[in-house]
Amino acid sequence: MDLQRVLEKCGNFGPYQILLLGLYGYTNIVSSLHYFSQTLISFTPSHSCSPPVEDTSHNLTVLLACNIIQYDADLTSHRDYKCSSWDFDRESNYESITTELEWVCDDSYKLAVGQSFFFIGSALGSIFFGYLADRIGRLPACVLTTLTGASGDFFTSFVSSLPWFSFTRFVSGLSMDTQYVLMYILVFEYLSPQHRTFGLNIILAVFYCIGLMISPWMAIWLGNWRSYLWAASLPALGMLIYPLCLHESVEWLLTKGKFDKAVNNLRSIAKFNGRQVEDSVFDEFIKHYREKLNSSQKTSTDTFMGMLRTPRLRKFTIILLIKSMIITIAFDILSRNMEGVGISPFKLFSYSGFVVLPAGLTIILFQNKIGRKGMACASLFVGALITATTGYLVGTLDPANYSVLLGFMVCLARFGAVVAYDAEAQYAAEIIPTSVRGQGVANIHVVGNAFAFFSSYIIYLGTFYKPLPSLLISFLLIIGGCLCLTLPETLHKQLPQTLDEGEGFAKGEKWYFFPCFSRRLQSNKSDFQLESANEITK
Repeated sequence: MDLQRVLEKCGNFGPYQILLLGLYGYTNIVSSLHYFSQTLISFTPSHSCSPPVEDTSHNLTVLLACNIIQYDADLTSHRDYKCSSWDFDRESNYESITTELEWVCDDSYKLAVGQSFFFIGSALGSIFFGYLADRIGRLPACVLTTLTGASGDFFTSFVSSLPWFSFTRFVSGLSMDTQYVLMYILVFEYLSPQHRTFGLNIILAVFYCIGLMISPWMAIWLGNWRSYLWAASLPALGMLIYPLCLHESVEWLLTKGKFDKAVNNLRSIAKFNGRQVEDSVFDEFIKHYREKLNSSQKTSTDTFMGMLRTPRLRKFTIILLIKSMIITIAFDILSRNMEGVGISPFKLFSYSGFVVLPAGLTIILFQNKIGRKGMACASLFVGALITATTGYLVGTLDPANYSVLLGFMVCLARFGAVVAYDAEAQYAAEIIPTSVRGQGVANIHVVGNAFAFFSSYIIYLGTFYKPLPSLLISFLLIIGGCLCLTLPETLHKQLPQTLDEGEGFAKGEKWYFFPCFSRRLQSNKSDFQLESANEITK
C-alpha cells in the first residue's frame, strides 16, 4: 500500500487539490511580482542634460544625453563638458531608481552592478533553502524563502547608495525561484499523475501571466519605484496562511520516519475531499513504509560528480550546464530589455507578458509530438533568428515609425525565451539518471542562475550600441542549439536509473535523430514495402 494507492482512496483530484492549485496560482503571482520587480524599478527613459546657468559668453548651447556643447559667439570654437544634472522624459511621471538617483551616463554601471547581486543571491538561495527544505520541511521553507525575498524588495525601497542597493538585491535574490519550486513539489505530490502535466502548466501559464501583465500598470499607478516595491512585497504576507490551509509533504514526512504525522495529513485530506478510508488502509501504509525504511537495502553510491567520470555522461553534463547558462541569461535579458522600441516600456512589458500563456500551451501541444530534443533545438534556433532580427531592426528602423513592428518582435523573442526555458527544464531532468536526478537538476539550475549575474552587464552593452545585447544573445542561442543536437532523445524511452545506464543511454543514436522524422521515414518505408509486395504478387 504505497503513497499513490492511498492518495487514490483519499482523493488525488478533489477539493483539496483544487485549493492546492489555487494557492499554487497565487504563489506564481507573488513569484512574478518578485522576479520582475528589478525590471520595473530600473527603466531608464530618454534624457538630456539640464540647461546650464546662463552664460553670456556663449550664444549656442547643445544639450545631449551625457554632455553639453557650448559654442563661442563666432561659432568657430566650442567647449564640451559633462553635465551634472538631467531632464528625464518620464513615462506617466513614473520615478524609477535611475531617474531619482540619476544613475545614467558615467553612473549607469551602478544599476548593472547592483542588479547582478540579485543573481548571486539566487544561486546561494537555491542551495540554502534547498538544504532547509530537507531539514525542516517543504512548507515552512516555502514560506520562509518567500518572506526573505519580499523583505529584500521592501528594504531595497529605502536605499540611496550602490553598496546598500547591492546588498538588498542580494537578499531579494535569495528566493528568486525557490518559493515556486517548493510549492511545485507540494502540488506535484498530492495531484493525480493524469492531471499533473496539464494542471501544473496551465496554472503556471495563467497566473504567472496575470502577475506579469498587472505589475507595470501597478507601477504606473503608484508613481515611483519605492512605492512599487512596497506593493510588490506585500502579497508575500498572504503566504503566512499556507500552513493553516495546506499539509506538509507526505513523502518528506515518510523519509524522516514521521509516520503518524503523515497518516494524520492523509486522513485530513480524505475528510476534506469527502472520502471515507478504513483504518486498515493506513495500517498497511505505515507497515509498508516502516519496513521500507528499516530494510537493509543497498544504498546507491552514485553522486553528481560521478557524471563527470565517464565520457558520454561527462559530455551530457557539460552540455546541460552550458545550455542552462545560455538559456537563463537569454530568458532574463529578453524579459527585461524593453526600452528603445518606440513603445512605453511599461506597456510593452505588460503586453509581452501575455506570451507566457501560449508558450505553456506550445510545450503541452508539441513536446510529445516532435520530442524533447526537437522542442529544445527548435526553440533555441528559432529564438536566435527572432532575436537577431529584432536586434537588426532596432538598429536600422526608426522606433517612432515602426514601433508596432518592433514591439511585436520583442514579444516574439520573449515567447521563444519562455518556450526554451520550460523545454530545457524537463529535458535536463530526463537525461540525468534517476539516482542523481535531484542533485543534478539542482546543480544545473544553480549554475544557470549564477551565470545570470552577467545579464545586467549584457543589457548595459546596449548603452554603447542598442542592438548589441540582442545580437550577442542570438549568437549564444545558436551555440546552445548546436550543443543540443549532440544530446540524446528521451521521448518514449526508458529513462536511465543509474550512472551506468546513463553512460549507455541512447548509445549509437545519430545527432540528427528526431522521433517525428523517424516515424515518417518508417511510415514511408512500410508503404514502399507494401507496394513492392503488391507488385510481386501481380
